[in-house]
Amino acid sequence: MEIFLDTANIEHIRQAAKLGIVSGVTTNPSLVSKEGKADYEAVVKEICSIIPGPISAEVVVEGAQAMTEQARKIASWAPNIVIKIPATAEGLEVISALAKEKIKVNFTLCFSLNQALLAARAGAAYVSPFVGRLDDVGHDGMALVKDIVDVFRNYQLPTKVIAASIRHPQHCVAAAKAGAHIATVPYEVLMQMIKHPLTNVGVARFLSDWQRLSKK
Repeated sequence: MEIFLDTANIEHIRQAAKLGIVSGVTTNPSLVSKEGKADYEAVVKEICSIIPGPISAEVVVEGAQAMTEQARKIASWAPNIVIKIPATAEGLEVISALAKEKIKVNFTLCFSLNQALLAARAGAAYVSPFVGRLDDVGHDGMALVKDIVDVFRNYQLPTKVIAASIRHPQHCVAAAKAGAHIATVPYEVLMQMIKHPLTNVGVARFLSDWQRLSKK
């Protein structure tokens, strides 16, 4: 399972890139605004320059024609951009048009197997079931991820499944067990994935023992 970072924080992206484990980034205007940035294009381009893998950037207009035109513009910003399109009927129309132009699409805000299957048939490169938001309303978000993975595998569909709206490290474990191709995680969750109290205890003990040895 690949790890994407879900953020627009440039410093966090640079730090995560140093770890050698981040394959891509998902972002949107809300995340850019959260960082106090006003120039969405500039931020996306900078992210693309840091991470060579897929960078998902979202359209922010309504209507199939307007979304298609904006998607083409965003796709021109960098060669590794993937366009995030919402899971609507108009979104499917946009995916179909963009797929013919070899522009990759991430079908976002996906909450059902039907939505994911239709997106795959329309030509989406990725579908993003939102695990945390489903959990919030009493559904099993990770069960949906597994169902999508199983159906895509059964029909040999090339669309990749991104477990999105990840809230904690256990979501990542569950996503890996469910067979998700990718988990896109906040920086804080990524850091939590690395940590374990027994590792900290072990490191402290090794350092303490080394100090005693070096004094002899």
